[in-house]
Order: sequence, then structure tokens, then C-alpha cells
Amino acid sequence: MAISGRVWKYGDNIDTDAIVPARHLNISDPDQLAAHCMEDWDASFVSGVRPGDIIVAGSNFGCGSSREHAPVAIKASGISCVIAATFARIFFRNAINIGLPILECPEAAAAIEAGETVEVDLAAGTIRRVATGDVYQSTAYPPFMLDLINAGGLVEYTRRRLHAGQSDE
Repeated sequence: MAISGRVWKYGDNIDTDAIVPARHLNISDPDQLAAHCMEDWDASFVSGVRPGDIIVAGSNFGCGSSREHAPVAIKASGISCVIAATFARIFFRNAINIGLPILECPEAAAAIEAGETVEVDLAAGTIRRVATGDVYQSTAYPPFMLDLINAGGLVEYTRRRLHAGQSDE
């Protein structure tokens, strides 16, 4: 699965309240959550984000509470992938559960700048800066995880497998 997009760059410790301010946690509609994504941290994000864009961040991205609102808002805003030096573990799991591709790569997170275009190959685990040609290696997604991401997350993946009469064996 190949992804290409323009970068939004953020630093370390971007918590779930920075991604979706707590005052909006009564919202469950993904599109409405997207309208508030990063609004207190980066006022230009909501009006400037385009489908396919990519977030690149430092360490501990998605720290804070365990709510799924944060990755849901990011995905619904049009972000196609998040690359970070490290992720908070619960954010990592929530992102995968909703079908938001994420990659840990400290080298890429440090080198890539806002506004650049990067290409990501989830199956190979590669991140390429288009302008420089530099390639960074992350962990490749195994086929079943790519299927889960392509299905749109764990719920839809499970629904499709149940409908098809498949099991994990």
C-alpha cells in the first residue's frame, strides 16, 4: 500500500487533548471531530489540511487519554498516515483499530520538514522524502495488518471476515 502526501510537522508529546480539545469530546461524528482536529495547537490545520496529507511528529505522539476521538479526528480530516519517532501505546492501538496507518521512525521524524512531500510504502515499511530521495526504514506492515488498514479498521475487517465465513485460522 503506497501513500503520498504533504507533511504537517509537529514536535514531541502531542497529546490527545491537543489533537481534539476535551470540550469536543461529546461529539462522535468523525466529520465533526475533524472540524476541530488540532485547532488549539495549529489553527491553520483544519482549513489547510488536504486529503492524503501526512502528519510527522516527534516522540510520544498521542499521549494522554485513551480515547479514540484523536485518531478518528486525524483520519476524518484526510490525513493518510502519521509518522512519529514514537507513539503512545494506546494511541498506536487505537489508530490501528480505526484503520489509520502509523509508522514509527525516529530518523524520518527528525529529518522531514513541514510542507515536504513524502511517499510511504506500508508493505515495505519505507518512507521517502521526494525532494531529496532520502529513504528511511520503519517496520513493514504484515499482510493481515494491511488487510485491516485497507478495510478501514478492526470492526470493518472483522465484519468482512465474518460475512465471508472466515476465521483467523
